[in-house]
Amino acid sequence: MNVTFRQLRVFTEVAQSGSMARAAESLHLTPPAVSMQIKEVETQVGLQLFDRQGRTVVLSTAGEYFLVHAKRLLATLKEADDAMARLKRVERGMLTIGMVSTAKYFVPHLLARFHQDHPGIDVRLKVVGNREQLVALMHTGEADLTIMGRPPRELATRSESFARHPLVFVAPPGHPLLRVAQAPVTALAPYAFIAREHGSGTRNAMEGFFAEHRFAPRITMEMSSNETIKQAVIAGLGLSFLSLHTVGLELRSGLLQVLDVAGTPVMRMWNVVHLGSKVLSPAAEAFRYFVIEQGAAFLQAHDAPLLLHAAATAA
Repeated sequence: MNVTFRQLRVFTEVAQSGSMARAAESLHLTPPAVSMQIKEVETQVGLQLFDRQGRTVVLSTAGEYFLVHAKRLLATLKEADDAMARLKRVERGMLTIGMVSTAKYFVPHLLARFHQDHPGIDVRLKVVGNREQLVALMHTGEADLTIMGRPPRELATRSESFARHPLVFVAPPGHPLLRVAQAPVTALAPYAFIAREHGSGTRNAMEGFFAEHRFAPRITMEMSSNETIKQAVIAGLGLSFLSLHTVGLELRSGLLQVLDVAGTPVMRMWNVVHLGSKVLSPAAEAFRYFVIEQGAAFLQAHDAPLLLHAAATAA
């Protein structure tokens, strides 16, 4: 098989975007050039890798298998490039950071500060819905570094904590529990609860808190989006348990309020994680060091006013 790495990049881009046109735009190629590269790969492989459905393309069974190997080859090539960059002692190139959706509320702000000191580094963010998807991203080598809560046990990784991560119960303004100081967990029993989906770090933290207090909430809805959950709580459909990082705007505008529940906020930690076997590029090392050195102070400055605001509102 005589497939080039350029063709592998084209193939993976088409597979991930589901469109020749979108892949062409992302790769700065013409659609005919992308189509020609895909045909060449299929000729080399000897199998049809995509099923065409109008303007949309979907991976065939052979294509799904081939994508796994293509990602591994591209990840290995990037590791080789990173190793050479280490020898050159330069900070340049592409840095890919994976993160759970909850982290998108602060990581871009950290990146803006990082970019001021390292303008030669191009950063690509890969935001996934939950922790399980992020672990899959790490497993395929598609992310140099990941920002997440609980590090994975199923992979050999290097994990370093850099900041506290408070999680709180939220309610719409005027909720009866807002008048109760240090409400026991059992006070939540009469109310409907809107929870994140299984597999998310927020859901795991919530279940751990409830298990510790031997309490079973009345979950009426499960959603995979923090934004959708916030809107549902604002609309009065129930209470929820969310990261404090995700509700700053709503707390300041008075659309949501933090409940004063005994044992909260629940404190977890944010970690910067990478595969233990992965050789980090100078760019990745620079961002890792930056996050460890400055992440805690940044998030403390972000969280402290919100916690004070919540305490003042409860009082």
